[in-house]
Amino acid sequence: MNKLNKITKSKMFLPIFAMVLVMCINVVYDIANGNPALNFFQIGITQGHLFGRLIDILNRGSEIAILAIGMTLVVSSSAGTDISVGSVMSLTGGTCCMLLAGYGVDHVNQYKIPLGLAMLIAVGVACLCGLFNGAMVAYLNIQPMVATLILWSAGRAIGLLLCKSKIVYVRVDSFQFMGNGYILGIPTPVWIAFGCILIASLVLRFTALGTFVQAVGINKKAARISGFNSAKIICITYIICGLCAGIAGLTNTSRIYSADTNNIGLNMEMDAILAVALGGNSLGGGRFFLAGSIIGAYTIQAVTTTLYALGVSSAQAPVFKAIVVILIVVIQSGPVKDYFKKLSAKKHTVKEA
Repeated sequence: MNKLNKITKSKMFLPIFAMVLVMCINVVYDIANGNPALNFFQIGITQGHLFGRLIDILNRGSEIAILAIGMTLVVSSSAGTDISVGSVMSLTGGTCCMLLAGYGVDHVNQYKIPLGLAMLIAVGVACLCGLFNGAMVAYLNIQPMVATLILWSAGRAIGLLLCKSKIVYVRVDSFQFMGNGYILGIPTPVWIAFGCILIASLVLRFTALGTFVQAVGINKKAARISGFNSAKIICITYIICGLCAGIAGLTNTSRIYSADTNNIGLNMEMDAILAVALGGNSLGGGRFFLAGSIIGAYTIQAVTTTLYALGVSSAQAPVFKAIVVILIVVIQSGPVKDYFKKLSAKKHTVKEA
């Protein structure tokens, strides 16, 4: 019983339990439809490329995983969420494609400026968006959701203006490689997500940034008295979140080799927030668990894939995700935790008696 209590109290329990639950649902669905029970886990090779449901989840969940990195730090430091990441993704993709194609052009087979320069400028725009959000929250003390609501509304609209309300197509192989290419048989987005996760993990492990972020999130005033520049640290986390949104936006844009600013990153902010919550992180700020957020991100993608397999439309899927968010927030709330602690204490007292 003590071992079970230790397992259930572990930070890894919630994200792993959710992932296993989703996998079990897929196995049951396959059996019910006459497919092999392990069909969900099968991975094949065609023309040197790996394919299968697990590969699809890793591939399609790459953008959510990248967003989850920045969202985890933002939630930890400011006890709030950045709801503008989807719009920043759209703005980044629109900026990149507009620069590559030229202003007012909606179809191009040859770059107007070098690809690397266009991507660098686009990611720079995303970082500026993060800086704007961070300044609003850290220096003007505006509530995170209210502050990021500005770019949630305006970011996508600015992208539309840059593209003159057109879908800008960039049909060049080197541009499409970022979203549709393969390296050693594995989709390029998986490698990009892995690179971002690795860099973030190394930075948080071997620098003091992670400690600073958690200290500010636990008690901003106490951290400031201890010598931490709380406002600067919060601002940095929002810049990192903007950077992650920019990388995710370029990856998403490359997938469809065009800047569809109306749909790029649509509702992705909800997936990123859900990934953080599902990863065992408190939405009230403080200590964070990056590994849990990453597992949560791929679990969300697995949930999305499962919903589509069950016949749920893309328009209805957010309803089910919202229900999951509500359940997680309720489970993490103080009164619910106190209730279960009291219940556990009563059972322990009865046993001793």
